[in-house]
Amino acid sequence: MPPPDSQGRSVWVTRARPKVDRIACPWLIRRFIDPRAAFLFVATSEVPGVAERYGAVPFDLEGVFWSHRGEKCTFDLMVEEFGLTTEPLLRLATIVRAADTGHLDLVPQAAGLLAASLGLSRMYTDDLAQLEAGLLLYDALYRWCRDAVDETHTARAHRAGT
Repeated sequence: MPPPDSQGRSVWVTRARPKVDRIACPWLIRRFIDPRAAFLFVATSEVPGVAERYGAVPFDLEGVFWSHRGEKCTFDLMVEEFGLTTEPLLRLATIVRAADTGHLDLVPQAAGLLAASLGLSRMYTDDLAQLEAGLLLYDALYRWCRDAVDETHTARAHRAGT
């Protein structure tokens, strides 16, 4: 974890125009690590300078700690490194990895996540607005991973709080 900034939040930086992994990682950080975390999206060449200037942690970029390793994507590593290896998060990590690395045959949900991620990138020109919309997408996908994997479209849906 990076040291907190003057507002008490962690600051992270990555490449602009986020898609699968660069939305999934902020979701994980905000939901499980630091709800006040700030995210900066900049041109690839600007990431090191912005990281230094703001004390931000770079992620999902070649040559940094928080990035792809072998077959694993950045989200996989964050789940492991932060000790968040619950069954729902591991299930979600498989979906994220499959969508992010182009292995869409790994799990059926991967193609849908990739499609939704690409759709969000076409809907938003502002990366932070796209991130906020993407957080809701990952909230829903996580809830499916946690509560609804055995439910079908013909089964009676359970409402939140019931």
